[in-house]
Amino acid sequence: MEGIIDIKDFSAGVFRKQFQYKNFLPSLINHEWQISNIEINQLLSEADRKIGELNAFSQLIPDIDFFITMHIYKEATESSRIEGTQTTIGEAFIDEENLAEEKRNDQKEVRNYIASMNRAIDSLVKLPLSNRLLGETHKILMSNVRGKNKNPGEFRKSQNWIGATLKDAVYIPPLHEEVPELMSDLERFLHNERLYVPHLIKIAIAHYQFETIHPFLDGNGRIGRLMIALYLVSTELLKKPALYLSDYFERHKQHYYDYLTRVRTHNDLTQWIKFFLSGVIETSNSSIGTFHSILSLKEKVEHHGVPSLGKKAKRALELVKFLYKEPIMSAMRIQTLLNITPATTYSLINDFERIGILKELTGSKRNRIYVFEDYLNIFDGTRHS
Repeated sequence: MEGIIDIKDFSAGVFRKQFQYKNFLPSLINHEWQISNIEINQLLSEADRKIGELNAFSQLIPDIDFFITMHIYKEATESSRIEGTQTTIGEAFIDEENLAEEKRNDQKEVRNYIASMNRAIDSLVKLPLSNRLLGETHKILMSNVRGKNKNPGEFRKSQNWIGATLKDAVYIPPLHEEVPELMSDLERFLHNERLYVPHLIKIAIAHYQFETIHPFLDGNGRIGRLMIALYLVSTELLKKPALYLSDYFERHKQHYYDYLTRVRTHNDLTQWIKFFLSGVIETSNSSIGTFHSILSLKEKVEHHGVPSLGKKAKRALELVKFLYKEPIMSAMRIQTLLNITPATTYSLINDFERIGILKELTGSKRNRIYVFEDYLNIFDGTRHS
């Protein structure tokens, strides 16, 4: 382990000439860090305070886990969108057979992201955030989608790059022989309790380092962003996985890429960390606003809409709770979840349409799909008509 390095004096690594191209060997990061930059310290203080507010708020919400599912769906769609997929959060819920064929591959990638994140969060109970966990998560992420033949779950055994070809690549990571040592250093850094590095600074540095190493042949961006959420939960900085930065990164995508690149080309770790902490602050505020909107809608639906159904209210409330996790459903899905007859199912759907909870999406007579639009729009922000 090296000595203390001030963030402003960080040397990111070296570009090295290979045959017909230059690749980048990053410096190791498992050492003590010093933060002398006043702006970083101010942003860190505010980011810590905002995460504290989000934690406190999330613990006040009944049935919080219902709503965490939607946060994960949003993270999955935004993180995948950065990589070029076009699936919306609503489309992620639609059964594959009811989705246009040209959208099915993108949906599969988003659903893989959701499955990999859920498995990883569950695994944190018995397995630390580690290279092993990242490998297992990557294997699920890349299952039966683009990149499925690129050694899912395993660190790469060949050179990769960002760009169309190796000759005109935007960035070329280190040689594959160097990946195991670099990733071991990253893992030790994440778990080194002797370092006096604040958690948010540590994961900002770790995310940069992961993207710089680019340890897998494909899927590095999504795993690197997923790692942020896993770290926040594993350190208990977040009590619930309610903060995801991919929406912020997607909306500021050019800055996201530029600042990661600038660390390597100008040793400017300061600007990247400031951008990262600003994202934590903005996203914490957004998540708190989302929870406020959820509580307001919950009050409207459960204390005004559903009670108007009289004797049907108990079953209606049961359906509402399912809709918090799955806001787009077919009639068959509702029937199965509630274990009721087709006649009772359509009666309940009609009631929900009448009081403004559900809206039919397809406009067709058969295979109709219903959306809890007001709720979905809290996360998606688009209209479904």
